[in-house]
Amino acid sequence: MLVNLSDVLTSEGRVMKREIPLEMTAFANGAGTFSIAEKSPVEFTFTNIGVDKARVEGSCRLVFAAVCDRCLADVPVVLELSFDRTAAAPGALADDEDAEADVRSFMEGYQLDVEAFVYDEIIVNWPVKILCKEDCKGVCPVCGQNLNERECGCDTFVPDPRMAAIKDIFNADKEV
Repeated sequence: MLVNLSDVLTSEGRVMKREIPLEMTAFANGAGTFSIAEKSPVEFTFTNIGVDKARVEGSCRLVFAAVCDRCLADVPVVLELSFDRTAAAPGALADDEDAEADVRSFMEGYQLDVEAFVYDEIIVNWPVKILCKEDCKGVCPVCGQNLNERECGCDTFVPDPRMAAIKDIFNADKEV
C-alpha cells in the first residue's frame, strides 16, 4: 500500500497520523519463507522536519510461524517493531548518496511504500538464530530424536581428525 506524503513533505510543521493495515502475508529471506500468524496495523506518525523531509515514526507487532534451528520444533517469532526514520521528496537528498539509497528503498516519488518499509524493518530486527529455548539440545545426529524430549542412547562420539595419523600408526602395528 502506498501512502501519499506530499502534504507532509511540502508543509512546514505538518503532522499526519495514520493507521494502515499490513497486506504482507509472509516474509522471505535467505533462511526461508515465514508466514505471518498475527499482525497489528502499522501505526505511523509523519512529521515535517524541513524542506522536502519528514520524520517517519511508528510501531507494529508481528508474529511469524517458524521452526527452531536446532530441534525443528514450531516456534512463534514475535517482533515488536518500533521505527524512527527520515523520508524525503525526490531529489531532496542529492548531496548525501547513502541517505538517498536508504530512502529509495521505500519511497516512490512522494509516496511511502508501506510493505517495503516494514520489510526493511523486519530485515533489521530478524533474529540471527531462532531457538525454542536458550538451552535447546537439538536432534541426535545419528537417529534424529529430539533430545529435548528424551535421550536416545546413540553413540555420538566423533574422533578428533587431527589424531588420525597417530591412530594409523597404532593400527599398523597390530598383528592379525
